[in-house]
Amino acid sequence: MVNLKRIGILLSSSALSIGMFTSAASASTTANGQPGKVQIQVASTEMIFAKADLIKKFNELFPNRFDFLTHSDFQMGGSHFYPDDDELRYDLMFTKTINGKRLYGNVVFVGEDLEIEQFYYQPSNESEALFPAKTSKEEARKIAVDFVKKLVDGVEYQLETDPFNYYPRQILTEPIRYSFSFSSTKNQVPISDQRIEVSVLGNGEVVNFYKGSAKLDSSTFDDLKQLKDKNEILGKVKENISVDLQYQINHDYQTGDRSVQLVYQPTTKFRGVHAPSGKWLTANGYSADFPKKTKIEKIVANPLPPKKDGITLEDAKKIAEKFLEINSDKVKLSIQSIDEVENYNGQAIISIQYMYNFGSSGHGTNMEINKNTGEIIQYNDITSQILAEIGEKPKKENALSRKEALAQAVKYVKEWVPSYLHNYAMPIEEPYFEENQGTYQFNFPRIENGVIVMGDQINVGIAVDGSLNSMNVNYQDIEQWPSIDKVISEDEAKALLKKALSLKLTYMKQEKSEDKNHYDLVYLPVFNKDPFSYLNANTGEWNSLFGEGNSSIISHPWAEEELNYLINAKVLDIKDAKNFNGDAPVSKGEAIKIIMNSLTYIYDGGYYFGNENKNQTFKNIDPKHPLYQSIERAVEMDIIKPDSQTFDFDSPIKREELASWYIRVLGLELAAKDSSIYKLGFADANKVQKEYIGHVALANSLGLLKAEQNQFNPDREATYAELAVSIIRLAHNMTEKGRGLGYY
Repeated sequence: MVNLKRIGILLSSSALSIGMFTSAASASTTANGQPGKVQIQVASTEMIFAKADLIKKFNELFPNRFDFLTHSDFQMGGSHFYPDDDELRYDLMFTKTINGKRLYGNVVFVGEDLEIEQFYYQPSNESEALFPAKTSKEEARKIAVDFVKKLVDGVEYQLETDPFNYYPRQILTEPIRYSFSFSSTKNQVPISDQRIEVSVLGNGEVVNFYKGSAKLDSSTFDDLKQLKDKNEILGKVKENISVDLQYQINHDYQTGDRSVQLVYQPTTKFRGVHAPSGKWLTANGYSADFPKKTKIEKIVANPLPPKKDGITLEDAKKIAEKFLEINSDKVKLSIQSIDEVENYNGQAIISIQYMYNFGSSGHGTNMEINKNTGEIIQYNDITSQILAEIGEKPKKENALSRKEALAQAVKYVKEWVPSYLHNYAMPIEEPYFEENQGTYQFNFPRIENGVIVMGDQINVGIAVDGSLNSMNVNYQDIEQWPSIDKVISEDEAKALLKKALSLKLTYMKQEKSEDKNHYDLVYLPVFNKDPFSYLNANTGEWNSLFGEGNSSIISHPWAEEELNYLINAKVLDIKDAKNFNGDAPVSKGEAIKIIMNSLTYIYDGGYYFGNENKNQTFKNIDPKHPLYQSIERAVEMDIIKPDSQTFDFDSPIKREELASWYIRVLGLELAAKDSSIYKLGFADANKVQKEYIGHVALANSLGLLKAEQNQFNPDREATYAELAVSIIRLAHNMTEKGRGLGYY
């Protein structure tokens, strides 16, 4: 149960992302992580182009597609540039209501030639893009390829391998969306930082486009004639490759459940091989020697006492005010709210929402303090961005070396999070240096049983002047860690990695290179041809973070496509595919869970703002029950009527009751209530209970649950197949009527 003492409004979230060969120390990020680029706005008097110019360019790029838009449907959003790119960008937005439905979109143009950088479009009617999609993935791929060819005429681009599942993790009222990634090429070799992203809806419309705007005019490239033989390099890599045993924490963010397993991954200090010279690419540049593993060294040998023995909300406010003070007369710090909450790790934290106000605007974010220890576990410094916006660029004299910055990072973690440190080790990888912000990013990995924990680390950012730029402690309470005694040997793991290893030739810039415009030819290692797979250390098998991919899991004479879609989309959870019977009756509990997961996003876990005061409608469905969120959401939406003290979730649902749920989802309960205005023409109309006559009539006329051979069979138990087919019909009906259940 989440307890929240609220003074103001809490805005905080956290997410974990793990990839097979992602750096162990960088495998986790938070939504409140490093801020994006600072946009510097340009006064309207300095703008080169008018709205009419942008509209003209827009129509040239999309001939005849948006002819229904008039000049007044567009709005110019001003212009801006980034500190590291002085080319002006121009924003153009458009919106229009057609037949009561609103469409909108935006475009970003760059430079004097008004090259398109971004495009986003949401059509007014997306129902024809819902499942089952009119456009297949293969057809969408061709549409994306043709679109890119047209927009980057004369520039070489190639389609990248698509690693994502066909079935999206989304509700049924959202359209099918296919995403494709392209990379610019030189001599038919992809350039790593020149990418295009394109999204195509299930109806064949291109709705999203992004192209990196970096210029290649002044760039130089390694000569392909200098390449060393690929097979020779592959053999060299296989001879030297080393592996690490690590713990991987897997999260189910729908339920909040976590599981831990042991995996093998290649040592991450090795990044690739310089194709012309054969030197090893590391975080510090090229080396003639293969990078050795770093010996694991704990930050502190023994536990340190916490910074405080518990703090109050007032204590937290004082800490924040002192910690967040900014050295500028033009900027004022304002504490917006202070909230006490249990985070997703079950820790009592105090979240402080704050703003820096300057002129007529301001920027804000939040920081988190452990209530029991007074230690700052989440913080990001945004003052450098603010100072840049008001023209007070921070001084960068006497910039710290990497070694000096690491010493500062250790100093800060000992000062602000001492009680955590015995669980963590010194960085095993080189820090990442962000040139734009002038900060070193250090990662202190967690260690359990002498093994690194992937995705659990202390991240610390140190500015070149020695100040603390960011800190995030991602400590997770795990009751039991799998034993390392039952894993395959390191030699076996190495053999499996060698077998799965291939090389990809790529042009890429080197961070340590003095020539910032030169692209090196690099052989990058690729394992198992899937960046989201990992080697299970217990079984020696390759597994995917996103399941086993897309396949026809079960068969059925008339509902196979619908059932498999729901299964792949994680809406329908089946344990035994071989013995699953689509014609089996579905229980009320399972039916409401499928309906709610199909039509609204539900977080079943315990940590999110707003669930501190949990209602319990039925005595037998408490907050710990797996159906709790689905049931309470259905009650809130008036889909389920709380007519009794318990909910019989195990009993099968009859077709007439399922019809009533569908009509309530559509908001037609009032129309269905007066049974006297409906006349059922079914042969078995007398079997429909009076309270359901209106619901059955409407469900049949709308095509949701249909009568067959003049029989509605109202008292027959609904099956999984019937539910799958009808819930998709319901989603289409909702989208056409513009009705959504939103988020929960």
